[in-house]
Amino acid sequence: MIPLGGLEQIGMNITAFEYEDSIVVVDCGLSFPEDEMLGIDLVIPDITYLKENIDKVKGFVITHGHEDHIGALPYVLKEINVPVYATKLTMGLIDNKLKEHVLPKPVKRKVVKYGQSINLGCFRIEFIRTNHSISDAAALAIYSPAGIVVHTGDFKVDYTPVNGETIDLQRFAELGKKGVLALMCDSTNVMKPGYTMSERTVGKTFDNIFADNEKHRIIVATFASNVDRVQQIINSAEKYGRKVVIEGRSMVNVITTATELGYLDVPKNIIIEMEQMKNYPPEKLVLITTGSQGEAMAALSRMAANLHRKVSIEPGDTVIFSSRPIPGNEKNVSKVINELAQKGAKVIVQDTHVSGHASQEEIKLIYSLTRPKYAIPVHGEYQHLKAHAELAQGMGIPKENTIVLSSGDVLELTQERATLIGKVQAQGIMVDGLGVGDVGNIVLRDRQHLSENGLIIIVLTLEKYTNQLLAGPDIVSRGFVYVRESEYLMDEAKSIVYAALERCLDNKVSDWSKIKTEIKDSLSDYLWKKMKRNPMILPIIMEVE
Repeated sequence: MIPLGGLEQIGMNITAFEYEDSIVVVDCGLSFPEDEMLGIDLVIPDITYLKENIDKVKGFVITHGHEDHIGALPYVLKEINVPVYATKLTMGLIDNKLKEHVLPKPVKRKVVKYGQSINLGCFRIEFIRTNHSISDAAALAIYSPAGIVVHTGDFKVDYTPVNGETIDLQRFAELGKKGVLALMCDSTNVMKPGYTMSERTVGKTFDNIFADNEKHRIIVATFASNVDRVQQIINSAEKYGRKVVIEGRSMVNVITTATELGYLDVPKNIIIEMEQMKNYPPEKLVLITTGSQGEAMAALSRMAANLHRKVSIEPGDTVIFSSRPIPGNEKNVSKVINELAQKGAKVIVQDTHVSGHASQEEIKLIYSLTRPKYAIPVHGEYQHLKAHAELAQGMGIPKENTIVLSSGDVLELTQERATLIGKVQAQGIMVDGLGVGDVGNIVLRDRQHLSENGLIIIVLTLEKYTNQLLAGPDIVSRGFVYVRESEYLMDEAKSIVYAALERCLDNKVSDWSKIKTEIKDSLSDYLWKKMKRNPMILPIIMEVE
């Protein structure tokens, strides 16, 4: 088994399982860029290994419809056109994604029901019902000639789910009796003791908030993909006689798909268009919007910053954040909360969210039911995987059988032993606009250098055969100093460039690259001594006959 992403970070989950001439890939997600990835939109997994072994790849099997599990499919399927297998709602969301991208040829897609198995090469894969913060999540039992591997996907144990049935614990126990070779279990909440609360508890909180704020407009920000959460907001809105407005592109997409497929039960005429809001008093409205993570372009952030064309925050509005900040987004969320508070809105963040991931006791439950020989923690940063390995050891799995992998590791599993036998390429590929993978570390380093130190361009014109200076040197500065206020500095810089050029010509240097290097070095030294700054310097030489 080869994780090509999803370890070391939350997101970009993708794992390849290989036996002789068959490869089956579980999930294909994206992750969002880190702060130092300037201008990058998203990061997708590096699938070089799959491209090199394209004849073996039998298909993608998807556990559920979150971006970090399906987001990279449109990019990857352009290069590896193999069938995709998923449950009904997950497939609906994948179809939506594929419509936005033009694929060279159509992709075969098959909807799988719980309990159903599919045969892919020498693997048989069974879908098992689980609970998560999106409906139709599945765990996978991967049957191979070497043994059964159970992959939980993202899950929690919810005995009172809002939609659908409770997790199929019986099936996990039956697999445990057959003998499970390895368990790959979700580690996102492994640091949290106890149990994760049921999704239903949020519905009660919503009812209380709606009752307490009868005279105010209510705005709820949540993840677009959390269909059950949206269902509960709609339930509370119906109970308290409010109309619902949906805002945010991803929110509209998911809700439309979920309603068409029967995963959302929306009473007739409760949802109204944004334009109709003016026909109702504020206390009869609920807005469901994206932006719970403080993303700059999402609907809520635009409302908070007065940039939204149709909605402005009024004093007295009640804004509910129905999500927890993803690690790294805390600053953005807090900024949006402050902006909302300044506009006189009441912001509610307590008890309005429960996680979709299992806490320690639920993870222990899965271990005690499946009783695996090997424990391979997945979905989490290193600290989560490490904590998960310790939890597995506490459940009686020998230390040498708990394996913390990194993305790209190749793990060979047999009944007798688990050994790391190599590494494949598994760095994320950056997507910037329409360019996939054309921005690498060197371009990023340049962007960082420019963003921190600015740029100086030096333009000279030389005569073709004699290399005599005909015009210049002219100096253009961007993001380094404001030229009008630093004329003295610019004059000094000019004379330094001039002196460097003279030195080259006196020494009969006619190679342009050497002249450029000499100019660069001497100007760089001067600026560092004078200002302790280190801008990017670009000499441009033109030649005239």
